[in-house]
Amino acid sequence: MVKYIVLFFLLCGVVKAETNTVSSTVVTNSTPPTANAPSIINSNSDICKVGVGASVQNNIVGLASGIVIDDELCQKLKLSRSLYSYGMKVAAVSILCQDPRVWDSMTDAGTPCPARGSIGAEAAQYWSDNPDQIPDGSKYKPEYVQQKVKEKPQGDNSDLKNFGLMALSLLLFL
Repeated sequence: MVKYIVLFFLLCGVVKAETNTVSSTVVTNSTPPTANAPSIINSNSDICKVGVGASVQNNIVGLASGIVIDDELCQKLKLSRSLYSYGMKVAAVSILCQDPRVWDSMTDAGTPCPARGSIGAEAAQYWSDNPDQIPDGSKYKPEYVQQKVKEKPQGDNSDLKNFGLMALSLLLFL
């Protein structure tokens, strides 16, 4: 038995358990690249411009851009207010009537937009005679155009007659 105990201690000495601890620290000192869109500051509320900025970034390259867009409705409102303050009320309404929504609301109210210096019934007649001058986007424009087409006589060949007369006059000069 002593023999086994000695053999046991000998084997324990040969089989030696080793514990290794590996510690490592990875230091990453690179922040991801960023593309910052430019801020377009509108410091005055009395201008009719809107700033828009955008940016795109990937691992290699970034792109940032910004533009300023004119707000046309804001400009029309400012011009209209200025004209009204100078006492030019018809001109102020005329500027607003360039917008199809205003044109439609004036027509709905039974007060047609001023046209070529005329107001009231004369302006209504102008819009009936010239539907192509109605602002694009108006809900009434197709109706006015269709009415104008119906009013044009179908048997009128004046354009063809004028063309024929012009062709004959050219032949006479040759």
